[in-house]
Amino acid sequence: MSSPSRNLGCCFDPSRDPDKVAIVDLSRWEQPAEVTYAALDAACDAVARGLLRKGLKPGDRVGIMALNSAPLIAAYLGIMRAGMVAVPISFKLARETVDYIVKDADLRAVFHDAERAALVPHGVLGIDFEAPDGYAALLDPGAFAAFEPQGRELAMILYTSGSTGLPKGVLLSHASQRWFMEAGTFGEDRSQHRYIVAAPMFHMNATISVKMALMVGASFVLLPAFDAKRYAEAISRYRVTWLTSVPTMLAMLAREHDLLGTLDFSSVKNVTMGSAPLTAALVDKVRSLFPGAAINNAYGTTEAGPGVFGPHPDGVERPDVALGYPIAGAQVELREGASPDEGVLYMKSPMLMEGYNNRPDKTAEVMHDGWYRSGDIMRRDANGFFHFVGRADDMFVVGGENVWPGEVEKLIERMPGVHQAAVVPVPDDIKGTLPFAFVVKQAGRDVDEAAVKAFTIANGPAFAHPRFVEFRAAIPLSATNKPDRRLLTQEAEQIATKRRAAGERG
Repeated sequence: MSSPSRNLGCCFDPSRDPDKVAIVDLSRWEQPAEVTYAALDAACDAVARGLLRKGLKPGDRVGIMALNSAPLIAAYLGIMRAGMVAVPISFKLARETVDYIVKDADLRAVFHDAERAALVPHGVLGIDFEAPDGYAALLDPGAFAAFEPQGRELAMILYTSGSTGLPKGVLLSHASQRWFMEAGTFGEDRSQHRYIVAAPMFHMNATISVKMALMVGASFVLLPAFDAKRYAEAISRYRVTWLTSVPTMLAMLAREHDLLGTLDFSSVKNVTMGSAPLTAALVDKVRSLFPGAAINNAYGTTEAGPGVFGPHPDGVERPDVALGYPIAGAQVELREGASPDEGVLYMKSPMLMEGYNNRPDKTAEVMHDGWYRSGDIMRRDANGFFHFVGRADDMFVVGGENVWPGEVEKLIERMPGVHQAAVVPVPDDIKGTLPFAFVVKQAGRDVDEAAVKAFTIANGPAFAHPRFVEFRAAIPLSATNKPDRRLLTQEAEQIATKRRAAGERG
C-alpha cells in the first residue's frame, strides 16, 4: 500500500503490478478503455513535465473542469506531481461563480473538455482534453521525479457548494489527505476489489475514492457522470465489488425496477454511502438490491477530512445508520448541547484543512484552537457510535420547538408507499416556520397528502409533521448529487403562498 513519494499525486506504487488495470474508463460507453497502472503512471508524469515545459512552476494553481475520464485523473494527479495545486471546479455553477473561483484561486491554467471550453475565462490558459492541440499536445513523455512536499504544503483546493454566498476554497495539504488514506484502510488488503466512481471529481467523495482505490492497488470503473441506469449496468457488466456513492444516487438506482431485475449484482461485497444523511428506509432498499454486501454509512467534511469514523475497536457491530466510532488519531467532541453525548461535532486531526483561501474571517468562524466546528448535530450512543441528527444551519423552529429536517425525512420514508422525502421550512405568521415535505412515491403506490400527515402525526411529534406535502417524480439534486435544499426552499415558499391564497391554512 506504500508509494515512493509523499506527494499526493503519487498515491500508488506503479511497480507493484504495472500491467494490472487501474481504470476502466466509460467516458465513451460504447468504447470502454482500460488503463493499466504503468500507463496511468506514465500519463501523470507526462502531464507534470508538460505543465513545467509550458512555463508553469511549483505552487501555481491549475483548474480542472470536465466530466470524469482517465485523462482527467492523470491531469489531477500530474498537477500535484509537478508541485502545483489542483483545483477541480464544478461546471454546474453559474458562469459568474466559475469566474469568481478562477480569480479567487488565481488559476494559471484550466484543463477542460469541449463542452466546458466557454467557461474558461479569457487570459487563462485552457487545455482541452479533446482537442489535438490541447491535452495530447501538452503531454511530455519521460521519467519524472515528483515534487516532494515539506510539512503541510498544498495539494489541492476544493470549493464548497455552500447554500448561501460564494463558495469557499478549502486548502488541503498532501499530508492531510495521505494521513486519512493510510489510516482509513484499517489494515485491510483491498487490492482484489473493483470500485465504481460516478460522483463528480470536484467533490471530495470522488477524489478520495479514486485515490484510495489506486493506493490499495485495486481497479475502478469510472463513469463520466452519474446516470442511474448506466451505473447499474456497469456494476453488473464489470463485476464491481465496492460501490462508492452519495445516498441519493442509490435512491435513484432503486427506482429502476425494470432494469434491476435483469442484472446480476452478486459481485458487490461493500456499499459505502457518504456526503449526506442515510435513512433506515434506504438501507433496507440497498440491502435488498445487494444482499451479499456490507453497508457502510460514511461521514466526512471537505474541511476536516473524508472520514473520521470507522469500526468499533472492540468489534461491536455498528447500527445500520450509525456513522461509526472515531478512528485512531482523530479527536472528536460534541459541544454546545445539553450533554457531552449530543451537540455540534468538533474535530481535531492531521486531516484538517489549512484554512479557506483568502478568507481568514471565515476560517476563524470554524477553527477554534485547532478544532474544526462542523455545524453538524450528532449524538453518541452507549457503545460510542456517532449518529447524525441534522445540520445546525438546517434546523428550524416551529412554535418554539426545534425541528430537524433529516429526522422528519427519516420518518416519512418509513411510511409504506414512500420512496424518498425532502423537508424544508416555509414562513408562517403564527408558528414562525412550518415543515414542507416533497415526497417521491414508490412506483405503483397510492399515497396522498392526508395519509402522509396522519402517518407523521401518529409516529412522531405533532409539531414536526409537514403542513404541506407536494408529490414529485424526483427530488432535484445539487451539483454534488445531494438534494438541492436551496431550490426546494424557494419552490416550497411559492407553493405554500399559492395554496394559502386558494384558502388552504397549512
